[in-house]
Amino acid sequence: MQLIIVESPHKAKTIEKFFKGDYKVEASKGHVRDLPVNRMGIRIDKNFEPFYEISADKKYDIKRLKDLSKKADKIYLATDPDREGEAISWHLAEVLELKESQINRIEFNEISEKAVKNALANPRKIDMALVDAQQARRVLDRLVGYSISPAASSRLNDNLSAGRVQSVVLKMVVDREREILAFKPEEYWNLRALVEPKNKSEFKVLLVEKNGKKIKKPTNEQEAIQVEEELKASSFSVANVKKSVVKSHAPAPFITSTLQQDGSIKLNISAPKVMQIAQRLYEGVETPNGNVAFITYMRTDSVRVSSDAQKSALDFIRANYGEDYVPAKPNVYRSKNDAQDAHEAIRPIDINKTPESVKSILDRDQYRLYKLIYERFLASQMAEAKYNSVVIDVKAGDYTLRTSGKTLLFKGYTAVYDDSAKNNDEDEENNGLLPPVEVGEPLSLLKLFKEQKFTKPPVRYTQASLVKAMQDHGIGRPSTYATIVGKLTDKKREYLREEKKHLIPNEISYSLIDFLVKYFPDIMQINFTAKMEDDLDDIGVNGKDWHKLIADFYGPFEEQLNSSKLTDVLCEKCGAPMIINSGKFGNYYACSNYPTCKNIKPVNEKIAIPTDMICSKCGGIMVEREGKFGKFLACSNYPKCKNTISKTENVGVCPECGKPTKKMISRGGKTFYGCSSYPECKFMSWDIPTGERCSSCGSYMVEIDGKISCSNKKCKTNQDAKS
Repeated sequence: MQLIIVESPHKAKTIEKFFKGDYKVEASKGHVRDLPVNRMGIRIDKNFEPFYEISADKKYDIKRLKDLSKKADKIYLATDPDREGEAISWHLAEVLELKESQINRIEFNEISEKAVKNALANPRKIDMALVDAQQARRVLDRLVGYSISPAASSRLNDNLSAGRVQSVVLKMVVDREREILAFKPEEYWNLRALVEPKNKSEFKVLLVEKNGKKIKKPTNEQEAIQVEEELKASSFSVANVKKSVVKSHAPAPFITSTLQQDGSIKLNISAPKVMQIAQRLYEGVETPNGNVAFITYMRTDSVRVSSDAQKSALDFIRANYGEDYVPAKPNVYRSKNDAQDAHEAIRPIDINKTPESVKSILDRDQYRLYKLIYERFLASQMAEAKYNSVVIDVKAGDYTLRTSGKTLLFKGYTAVYDDSAKNNDEDEENNGLLPPVEVGEPLSLLKLFKEQKFTKPPVRYTQASLVKAMQDHGIGRPSTYATIVGKLTDKKREYLREEKKHLIPNEISYSLIDFLVKYFPDIMQINFTAKMEDDLDDIGVNGKDWHKLIADFYGPFEEQLNSSKLTDVLCEKCGAPMIINSGKFGNYYACSNYPTCKNIKPVNEKIAIPTDMICSKCGGIMVEREGKFGKFLACSNYPKCKNTISKTENVGVCPECGKPTKKMISRGGKTFYGCSSYPECKFMSWDIPTGERCSSCGSYMVEIDGKISCSNKKCKTNQDAKS
């Protein structure tokens, strides 16, 4: 038996179809081991070696794979073709205790019979440089996240999560929002003229120049009226006509970031959901004929396309659209300089599987995303679109007014995929088809229009533009874009909320970013984060020692961390400030006076804050604590001394027993007044009780906004007071 191990059961079913019992295909169901969830899991004192553990829910899967591997003559590790996939293969080899002679790593960019069989014919060893690149990334992210999250949580009194890239991306959104809040709109006026050549159609022109220089637009109505009067007194004529044929080149096929952007803009699907659907299209969708894969691997930053795929596309275009739609030379696209270029762009596996031909076997979202990927790829291989372009300059005294028009000559790739954005620039004049005019030709002024405008603040990020910004700045990688967006927009975390697709920071985000910028200025810089991403990639490309990269980072980071760990909580034993540490059982407070004072306590306990008061019963220090009914003072010698003093504010008098009532806060955040002798007396009121009873109905009297009234809203006393 020959055994192929993949991550996903869907992937296993798709591959198993290609073989008739010669191979057994099994799934590991994702990672078989990873860093522990509840602690850092990095041996800082042992050269930052990670500690991996097998989760309880993976033990059965590992036993199943071990039993199968013992019976197998040959074992192929066919995890995804990227760093993470390489690391999963390595973990599988370690956990299954495979001998080096048994390890045959295979990879393919698409799950087709041809690609998988070609991979089986060309196995290789596990690429430890790629494994180390993934390990370095995990270790670095764990060091940062598990160190600064508890520090931020303590300082801001909230359960917060901070991350090496996630926090920088959040800062981008917060900074943009602060720009918007600080923005002061400036007034300006646009002036347009409706002109008409003799015996020809009219058209509009926009004021753009004065005396051959770009005009400073009027900043108020008075200035606009003055320019308007000068234009009215001028004669209008054609100053210049520029005609040209404009070509528009087809866009490149999708990479991860552009797929997420178009998925959000055109399909209204979130970035995480786009990747979830794409994953299924890559691994295989259940059909009446078994599992079928539709697209190539969806985590990529490369626009490269295989020669076979390009030839198939050109043949399809020629047969279905005609020779004119085939470019003179095949279109070739260049990836960004920092792209890993590990595998192809995202494309359909079979160009003959048109979206309409498979619509019945895909669900709605799968069909829509496949159609988007298919059409973008097909268009990327088609000829340019061509337009007739005309720009007309009109002279009026010292002023120049301008318009432009564009008409389609040849559809080219737009016959399949129209990516032309609508022109929403209100400060340009576009008329579409313009009348034929000659230089010097006089024009009649039919009407002048002046319009008050205001400069606009920067536009808020959307999921699409945030992904684009991450790609442009070089932070994050194709496999992390959707995850980062998902974490920041997760309603449980409440960092960002979406309103009409725009991302708006919630209040806690401002406090978190200010804390991180203050104490961790390096990791909050975009340039620093982008360089770190490149350095991490370099480990996989050139096999550099990842331990040194982490060590060089950790030195300065530890200094910043120690500074941020100091809290306002004082040690009840020696009075020194306490710091936050992370241990086996979670985060805890430790005295900064260690080793002289070894006091520690968990972060999640209600902290006792020392006061300058002395216990009247034993002479110990009274500390402030918080309980079910608010803050109170308790003796620090508890449980030997159980002396307590209420800190809850006494307001009002209980009408039931005559004791003071306490101002308290309900679980819903509303203020109420409860009897101080609770639970003996369970009286409560939403308004301040006076302790008196109403002479008309016997209900208790309350104080509202300084006025005394009956708590019974229907009481005659209240009605008389109103009248």
